[in-house]
Amino acid sequence: MKLIFKSLFGLCAFIAGAAVILGVSHFTSWGGDSRPAFAVSSTPVNREARAGNSYAPIVKRVAPSVVNIYSTRFIKERLMRNPLMNDPFFRQFFGDRFQGDDRERTRKEQSLGSGVIVSPDGYILTANHVVEDADEVKVSIAENKKEYTAKVIGKDKATDIAVLKIQAANLPAVTLADSDQLEVGDVVLALGNPFGVGQTVTMGIVSALGRSGLGFNGYENFIQTDAAINPGNSGGALVDVEGRLVGINTAIISRSGGNQGIGFAVPMNIARNVLERLVSGGKVARGYLGIIPQDIDADLAKQFGLADQAGALVGDVMPDAPAAKAGLKSGDVIVALNGKPVTDAHGLQLAVSQINPGTSVAVKIIRNGFGKIINVTLAELPGSETVAGDQDNSDASPGMADALDGVTVADLEPQVREQLRVPSHIHGVLVTAVDGDSNSAAAGLQANDLIVEINRQPVASADDAVRLCKAARGEHILVKIWRRMGQFAGTRYLSVDNTKRAK
Repeated sequence: MKLIFKSLFGLCAFIAGAAVILGVSHFTSWGGDSRPAFAVSSTPVNREARAGNSYAPIVKRVAPSVVNIYSTRFIKERLMRNPLMNDPFFRQFFGDRFQGDDRERTRKEQSLGSGVIVSPDGYILTANHVVEDADEVKVSIAENKKEYTAKVIGKDKATDIAVLKIQAANLPAVTLADSDQLEVGDVVLALGNPFGVGQTVTMGIVSALGRSGLGFNGYENFIQTDAAINPGNSGGALVDVEGRLVGINTAIISRSGGNQGIGFAVPMNIARNVLERLVSGGKVARGYLGIIPQDIDADLAKQFGLADQAGALVGDVMPDAPAAKAGLKSGDVIVALNGKPVTDAHGLQLAVSQINPGTSVAVKIIRNGFGKIINVTLAELPGSETVAGDQDNSDASPGMADALDGVTVADLEPQVREQLRVPSHIHGVLVTAVDGDSNSAAAGLQANDLIVEINRQPVASADDAVRLCKAARGEHILVKIWRRMGQFAGTRYLSVDNTKRAK
């Protein structure tokens, strides 16, 4: 559970984005392939029906779909010398028995969360922070009293959504709702395992919609509810009165660490699109318009001759970005995207991020007091990091590790190339972070290095790095990097241990 007063592990896992969900009741699938189908119902709840005396029928239907998640992280610690043993007076009595020898020991750090089964063949939605940096993930299903080792299919820190997979069949999958149909005042139920006491159900209402600016993640559009959410509820289900999943519980605002009536859930329409893209391709690319938008206050509305403060003012347009190529200009006011009104800068950012790169969108603007529609073909959001897919603990080879485990990379964008003064003939992927306890760090890999080759194969993109990492065999891999050191720069080779470090 994250609090408002409050990464990725391994090379090559994928950050994703979501697309707008509309439609009627149906099963989502991907044509003739074997990918799972998710049950979806997009009709609004019947708000005219009178509330009954019990929510027990809904709970009985939904509770089997909510699971407990136990994540374990192995942390290495160095045994330190007792400072008293530096004194010869004590050493004459105790000798070297209490000196310590700077050996390492490993302790386990465990956390508890919840998840929701979304397909009969074992796909589970949870919150990213429940499994982030975990070395081992276990899923417990109360319905059949079984515990499974889970594979992390993908994690999206930007929306705090993760997708797990367990090897099972005929599981009780929840039905997914269209969260755009929610209204303030709708009754919702939160299901999870707070404080590890066991599966618990709480009831409340939708207190607000579209909450943002809270600092939890990059793409906030939360459902706010007063249904009690506590530590251990993270990743659990928020369902409507028809038992359909409307959100994934993710955070609270609290001074005590416990519930104070302000909880937040990621809307199902965002979570579902992250789910579908991680399952279908392991990656969700976010749309990129290439502008710096800002909100419109009363003074700006007056200066630009606007009827109200709705819309997003274009402060700047990035050179060679999709917006610039299509003719958008600084001073334009974007009031609609594909016919849907734009209320503010954050709403525009969120809407663009939910559209796939390569899609042509109709951008309605006001320029010099006149309305105009400009069609823009979105690019992919620069700097989307790619991190190594997490291990399947049930199938992993015990002696080997994913190549470059503990390294985070991103495609080399023009702005970064310019900042690091990378010559035009150098191509590779940018190292954005290196786990200090990883084999890569021991070999000398650093943040801001460019990986240009892996095992003598060129690396042109983060996807190339993923492919070559997965193909790497043997106890060591050869990594060629380009590094800038002040005024000097050049390439060098590193030999990275490709075996797991002892726990």
